[in-house]
Amino acid sequence: MEESRGPMNDESDDSMEHIVEKLRITFKEEAYELLAELEATLLELEKSPADSESINRAFRVLHTIKGSSGMCAFYDIASFAHEIEAYFDLVRKGEIVVTKEIIDLTILASDQLTSLFDVIYRDGKADTERTEQIVALFKKQTSGKTGTRAYSNPRGADLAQAESFVRGADLLLPLNDEKGPVGNDKVRTASTEQQDAREQRQGADATSSIRVATGKLDSLVNLVGELVTVQARLSQTALTLGNSALQSIAEEVERLTADLRDNAMSIRMLPIGTTFSKFKRVVRDLSAELGKEIELTTDGAETELDKTVIEKLGDPLVHIIRNSIDHGIERPDERMAAGKPRKGTIHLSALHSGAHVLIRVQDDGAGLDVETIRATAVERGLLRIDAEITEQELWQFILAPGFSTARQVTGISGRGVGMDVVKRSIDAIRGVLEISSEKGAGTTITLKLPLTLAIIDGFLTKIGADSYIFPLPLVEECVELTRDNAFSKGNRNLINVRGHIVPYIRLREQFAVNGEAPLIEQIVITNAGGRRLGLVVDAIVGQHQTVLKSLGAFYRDVEGISGATLLGDGTVALILDIPKLVSMAEQYREVGV
Repeated sequence: MEESRGPMNDESDDSMEHIVEKLRITFKEEAYELLAELEATLLELEKSPADSESINRAFRVLHTIKGSSGMCAFYDIASFAHEIEAYFDLVRKGEIVVTKEIIDLTILASDQLTSLFDVIYRDGKADTERTEQIVALFKKQTSGKTGTRAYSNPRGADLAQAESFVRGADLLLPLNDEKGPVGNDKVRTASTEQQDAREQRQGADATSSIRVATGKLDSLVNLVGELVTVQARLSQTALTLGNSALQSIAEEVERLTADLRDNAMSIRMLPIGTTFSKFKRVVRDLSAELGKEIELTTDGAETELDKTVIEKLGDPLVHIIRNSIDHGIERPDERMAAGKPRKGTIHLSALHSGAHVLIRVQDDGAGLDVETIRATAVERGLLRIDAEITEQELWQFILAPGFSTARQVTGISGRGVGMDVVKRSIDAIRGVLEISSEKGAGTTITLKLPLTLAIIDGFLTKIGADSYIFPLPLVEECVELTRDNAFSKGNRNLINVRGHIVPYIRLREQFAVNGEAPLIEQIVITNAGGRRLGLVVDAIVGQHQTVLKSLGAFYRDVEGISGATLLGDGTVALILDIPKLVSMAEQYREVGV
């Protein structure tokens, strides 16, 4: 790429180089948003080729990319975007009809635009020869048509274009198409006028918003977390001293801190629809590669999650959707032979459920094959041939590393990687993965995710002098451990909870805590992905607002512990990794006993 990217001039903040560099920084996030919007629009246009609204939207996005890139002196990108824009100008005028070939070519161009921006913003690599090939294909498509004109590759843009681009930033490129560079004094005058106009707009529009760097939001949440810890210490001190006036102040600080926490968390919440839209391209490309006809439908795109959770959710969902396409949905002839519609459906949905968000990937494919999975588990020595287990327990084998029922390795599947990666990723964000399936009817995979990873509601317990915190949403109930309701079978400890048999383990033994257990112990009954497990502790303290802190390098690989937090008295409490403890408990026993 031969973009003009000269260094900033430190001598003056009003220098041309400095202003252009600030424009580029401002444009970075918007550039990728525009590319995502372009791809989503093209996929919608593929479903409805005559939809004038989608055609006009694609044209407007390309026009904005062209103009903004030119203002930032990304002339190669601007020129390339112009070629595609000119083509869509013919489409919207009705001179060219949208076909699948046209959509394929435009998506290819969108991918190339992404590569060109990656070179600038992400140190990526772009094939400039590919750019020329795509331009040649577009020119071939528009051969003999009117309405196209060469891109003039201007060294700037007028003030009206700048106003449209920066949308409120005090940044104007001091260049003019006809007259060349203009003086910096004129730029400052135009910026002042622009500021006045912006203030008038903001006064009329109470819903205006601003972009904030994610680092600033992360810093805010960290400070709120520290405030929550200090507030807990204040409450503890007030309770210890028995000072009613101080307790009243502590209660007021606790209320304000809770409100501040909720507001700080809400700022980091984003609609999950921004992630959902990316998977339409995955389904389109992969189904075509496999010769299948599959439609992706979505629901609950407005459901909000912490941006950190959303960022960690992309790869697991890609693996799940790829599995549904490859293993779940049948080929068109197979579906018709089974009395199903020729086109398969993958439904992606999200909804709030208490302190969690449930994300479901549901397909109407062949469903999981019980016998094949069981035979593979026996073949690999994971299951005794005569073992009696439930279907829910059987589904867990597909989450095991290296487990695959595919008899042939392809570029998509067969190596036993995918679902184990999904499980590790979901466990890492304290989520739970649940599987349900019906042969011939399809499979549903549900991800139960926390709203945020920064501050959680915990359940504080004690073992000796040590404190342990359970994530509260995973706690079902607490019962006393007595001789009347506890018994053993094989190598498992079991407890009868109102007619339901629940296995349990002693955390004192699990973590090698010194000292004698009390005469009356407590069992905290947890539920992770439909798997119930009792965890024995010495005493129960109660609910605790928990600020998550990562463990040091020495303790990072300790199984069953996901983090730590500071209590009101300044001591450290360890946060339990319930899904991991459940998995460990299942590994310790012989399957089927």
